[in-house]
Amino acid sequence: MSSPETITIPRAEYDKMKWQISHLAHQLEQLRRMIHGAKSERFVPTDPDQGKLFELEAQAAEERRKQQITYTREEPKQKKQPLRTELPSHLNRVIEVIEPQDLPQGAKKIGELVTEILELREAELFVRCIVRPKYVVESTDEQTTIVVAELPSLPIPKGNAGASLLASLMVSKYVDHLPFYRQRQMFKRLGIDLPESTIGGWFNAVCQLLAPLYDVMRKLLPETDYLQVDESPMPVQTQDKPGATHKGYQWVYFDPARGRVLFDYNKSRGREGPRQMLKDFKGFLQTDGYSAYNNLKDPGDVTLLACMAHARRKFDQAKDNDRARAEQALNMFGELYKIERQASEQGLDGEARYTLRQQEAVPRLAEIKAWLEKNKDQVVPKSAMGQAIHYTLSLWPRLVRYTDQGRFEIDNNLIENTIRPLALGRKNYLFAGSHQAAQQAAIVYSLLGTCKLNNINPQAWLNDTLTKLPDWPANRLHELLPGYQQ
Repeated sequence: MSSPETITIPRAEYDKMKWQISHLAHQLEQLRRMIHGAKSERFVPTDPDQGKLFELEAQAAEERRKQQITYTREEPKQKKQPLRTELPSHLNRVIEVIEPQDLPQGAKKIGELVTEILELREAELFVRCIVRPKYVVESTDEQTTIVVAELPSLPIPKGNAGASLLASLMVSKYVDHLPFYRQRQMFKRLGIDLPESTIGGWFNAVCQLLAPLYDVMRKLLPETDYLQVDESPMPVQTQDKPGATHKGYQWVYFDPARGRVLFDYNKSRGREGPRQMLKDFKGFLQTDGYSAYNNLKDPGDVTLLACMAHARRKFDQAKDNDRARAEQALNMFGELYKIERQASEQGLDGEARYTLRQQEAVPRLAEIKAWLEKNKDQVVPKSAMGQAIHYTLSLWPRLVRYTDQGRFEIDNNLIENTIRPLALGRKNYLFAGSHQAAQQAAIVYSLLGTCKLNNINPQAWLNDTLTKLPDWPANRLHELLPGYQQ
């Protein structure tokens, strides 16, 4: 029987193979998590006594055998019936009175019992008929004049779709994530078959009407001195790639102070998009570590802040590579976010939040920096943990800059929340039909996203705006923006 063959390889090659195996295992785990796992990055610290669970249970059982325990048990309380939430008072009430059957004559009413039940009427399509009577006016010079009222301005000139229907189409797709073909099926149940080409024409007309309002948002963007920026891919159908899609990008600019979000579509992820958009911007720009944000213009005009959530995410992804260090890092990041929650729960203003951060966050950031420096040489540089440490240290001056002012956010989670409808939309309507359609989507996402940030009903706002826009003065378009304050 032959003995197993022994192969000798150089140490450097062995280390390289070991790293490659670790790297591939990490990539496989991330892929599994992306497809099957939970997307949440919630971290629950490990209980130090968890490993002693069975030992403690055995000890407790032994104590139970040795001790005789007597106690007095209180009678269990009767469970209360759950309280029913009162229905909102602003909802219309349809009164339905049910009298007792065979009520004897002479019975006196002493009160009544009221039961409220929430019901839903099916959506109703109706035809708005605008009737304009024609009159003949005779003058003294034996001339006659025909008088008829002016037709009100419509969102689509000579079109047969009203503002309420157009607003519903847009909100259903870009807020409720219902593609147009699904809405067509819903309209069929209401008794009307709207051709796909008709809906597409309405969509183009609405975007053309909203485009000047979007341009106003673009012009107003640089007027603030603090912006958050992120980008998200958007598949686009193009003629030069039959059977495939082009990977375009929606660049998203969020103004926390004014509660506005602006989507800007670009064909690539290059720096040309943000460079053009931010050419007149001066102030603080909060981003992730993507290199396209570097050297956008004169460094003296733009000061970069980094996103703490992106740094934390690197360690969350490294748990399978080096769980002990990953949990240490996540615990330290958790302390930073406890401070932010405290400031939020107490409703602190910018000055008070700045003071709290200086007292609580700055010392903890110093501890994190020392821990990173200590561990950077103890891990393989190209491992998941090594990359997490390198990423965080490379952005450290930007990461800690949020403590310089109380108005700064610790991360870009607010802007990531505004991108979420875009991600949900990709899962429903899959891609944009053209580069033009992708930019039109940016217009709608910007306006309806700003509605959401300002707690404005997007359906009501869009209905009102589409009604007013045809006759609205160009020099006052900013007054129609969601959340506009005079």
